This record gives sequence, structure tokens and C-alpha cells, in this order.
Amino acid sequence: MAETPTLAGRLASVLTAERSLAFRLVVSAVAWSAVSLAVAGLLLTQLYRDSLERAFDARLAVYQKTLAGAVAVAPEGEPPAFDNAGEPRFNLPLSGWYWMVRDARTGQVTAASRSLFGELLDVAEPPPDGSVIGGYVPGPLSYELRLVAQRVRLIGDRNLDVIVAGNADELKADIASFRNRVFATLIVFAVGLVLATILQVRLGLRPLTTMRDNLKAIREGQATRLSGGLPREIAPLAEELNALIETNGAIVERARGHVGNLAHALKTPLSVMLNEARAENGPLGAKVADLVGVMRSEVDRYLDRARMAAERRVVGAAAEPRRAIDGVAAVLRRAYADRDLAIETTGPADLKVRVERRDLDELVGNLMDNAAKFGRGTVRASVEAAPDDGSARPMVAIMVEDDGPGLTEAEAKVVLARGRRLDESVPGSGLGLSIVDELVEAYGGRIGFSASDLGGLKVTVRLPQS
Repeated sequence: MAETPTLAGRLASVLTAERSLAFRLVVSAVAWSAVSLAVAGLLLTQLYRDSLERAFDARLAVYQKTLAGAVAVAPEGEPPAFDNAGEPRFNLPLSGWYWMVRDARTGQVTAASRSLFGELLDVAEPPPDGSVIGGYVPGPLSYELRLVAQRVRLIGDRNLDVIVAGNADELKADIASFRNRVFATLIVFAVGLVLATILQVRLGLRPLTTMRDNLKAIREGQATRLSGGLPREIAPLAEELNALIETNGAIVERARGHVGNLAHALKTPLSVMLNEARAENGPLGAKVADLVGVMRSEVDRYLDRARMAAERRVVGAAAEPRRAIDGVAAVLRRAYADRDLAIETTGPADLKVRVERRDLDELVGNLMDNAAKFGRGTVRASVEAAPDDGSARPMVAIMVEDDGPGLTEAEAKVVLARGRRLDESVPGSGLGLSIVDELVEAYGGRIGFSASDLGGLKVTVRLPQS
């Protein structure tokens, strides 16, 4: 019982098919989605960062304005009466929250929060026009600070720099946490989007899969037309293919009719000429009879080739080599019962070739019959899937071996000629391998000869796989 493919297996088959249309659609959709989601994640994180920094700066600005007011009302030489604006961390040593008042002219710190614990903040001078500046600066410890600073002009032409800083690590931790949540959410969304894309592609391309299955059924002779409801986008293609199949069938039928007509038109006059020539006693009659015999042989040869070409159904031809081999083996065992002939047959039974069943039987029969005639008692016939022939076509190799004398390269060329035989002591017409060669050529295959490990000849025929 065949295993039902799992969802993971189907997804893997889609994502590993480099030349698959589904693969291209899925990859392009995933690539675009990944870029879009990454940009969206970065944009959201940046917007959140800007919003959080504005809120943090607004908080620092409140502290800075409160501190500036306290500095403005404090008597000269005395620290400002700043109650830390409700932020207790201004009193905790090195807490990350600091304020500092610095004389703008001398750069001397006139007041600072207890949290600085004797440390100073390295801050650039604010603009003299009283505008507020902000940014990141290194703090007393390893963490970074975000601050606001302003130059305050007091009575008596005194200028003081009022600086308030907060722990930026808290800000960055909040931003990092938000970024992680955003990208985790986007990853989950991306996975769902990829699965939805694969499902959409599979559903969208399902009609093409149906068409492929229908074409396979036609090629294997199980159907004659494309059937099934197809979307209107590809329905015209199915109609054109059906028209092509019908045209192909009509051409085959016309070719068969022409072959039959030609056979009748030529064979009858040639038979009359042959009979008349034989009735004439003398060298002319003999010469004419010989020439008519050659003409009949050539006419038969090309009529046979025409018949094979006409009967070769380009669409729908399919036959099983192993079935043909087993059938011929059974016949040969009975025909050569007196020789105790040993015939070995191997190969998968489900392999098919694009050859008419009758032609395949004739091809295999000629090969195995020759092996039985010229061998010493052992015939081996096998079939297997073969690499393509360089044109991206899957092929099937049919191999017939014997333990006879074998053939040289020159002899192999001779035996393919029609009516040529190397061993006249064995009964036969000399047409077997010639017919095999013509059949193989008609179906777009190849034939080759090599030495068999049985000691005789090995004939290998490669035919297109169905």
C-alpha cells in the first residue's frame, strides 16, 4: 500500500523543486514578505524609540525647569532649594539619575545631586541663547545617560548651566524589549504568511496539476481527451490541446489509409510484371524478374517503415517491456524445448515505454529470437530505467544477451542491413535486426551492441519512457 504523503513531505517537494513554478512563486512571495516585515519591524521600533525618547526628554525637561526655577530664586553662593521633584533616585549614590549646576563662566560646579557622589558629568556648554539641548553622554559608571541642559541667565549677569540626566540603560532596555516583542510577533506572522502562501500557490496551481494528470492519462493510453472543469484562464489551452490530439489522430488515420492505398497500387503491378518476366524464357526475363524482386523488396521495406511511422501514435502510445519479455520467453521455451534453453528475465513490471504494444512485441521478439538462435543455450533479457540521452528525456533500456559467438564492430553494422545474415546455417530471413533498427529509429530510440558477460552478444535498446 502506497504511503500517503505528509504535509511536511509535500512542502519539502515544493521547496526543493528548483525549476518548479510553485517554488518560484513561494520563494518570491517569501522573499518580499521577509523584506517587508523586516522593514516594518525596524520602522515600528524606530517610531517607538522616538516616542519613548520624547517622553523621557519631557520628563527630564520637567526636572530641569524645576531645578532652573530653584536656582533662579536661590541667594548667590547658596545651593538651590531643590526637593528632587519627587524623584528619590537623585539622592541615591550613583543611581543613574543626576542633576548639576555649573557656572558658565568658570566651569565650576556650584551644586550637584547627592547621587553624583563626588563625580562630575562631562557635558558640553549649552547655547548662550537659553535653548535646551539633549543627547546621550557617558555616566560615572558603565551605563549611559540621557540629559537635557540649558543656560540660565540670572540677575547680576550671572550665567549658570542647569543639567539634569537620567539612566538611558532603562530607556534602551525598554526599547530592546519592545523590539524583541515586535520581531517575535512578526516572525510568527511570517510563518503563518508563508504557510498561507504555499497553500494559496498549491490551490492556485491545482488546475495545472489536474491538466498534467490528464495529459499523463492520454500519453499512457487511458484517455483520449483532456477532461474536467478548468478555470477560464487555462480552459482555452485545454481546448487547443484537445484540438491538437484530434488533429494528430486524424493525421494517423490518413497516413494509414495512404499506406494501404500505396501498398495496393504498387504490389499488384509488380506482381504482374514478375509473373510476365518469369513467363519469358531468356536473359531479359530473368533480368527483369531480378529487378522486380529488388523493387518488391525495397517497396516492402519502405512500406513497412511507412506503416510503423503511421501507426506510431505520438500521443497515447504505452507498453510494458517486462510484459513483452515474459511473453516472448514463454513462447521461446516452447519453441526450443528440444534445446533445454535457459532464459532469464529481470526488471520492474511497472516501467513503460512510448511504443505501440504490437511494435514492442515485435522488437523484443526479434532480439530474443536471435539470441536463442545464435546462442549456446542461455538468454538473458532485462529492462531498467536509464539516464536520459542528453535531451532531458527519461529512457528505458531493454537488454538482451546470449552466450553465443558475439559480433565484431564491423559485423554489427552488417547485421543491421535488411536481409544481410552472417550465419547462413541458421534458418531465417535476415530481417530481424533490420526491423528492430527501424522500429527503434521510428520511436526516437537508439540501439547498441557490446560484449555480454555471458560470453556472447549484448544488444541494448533505449526507448523513451512513458
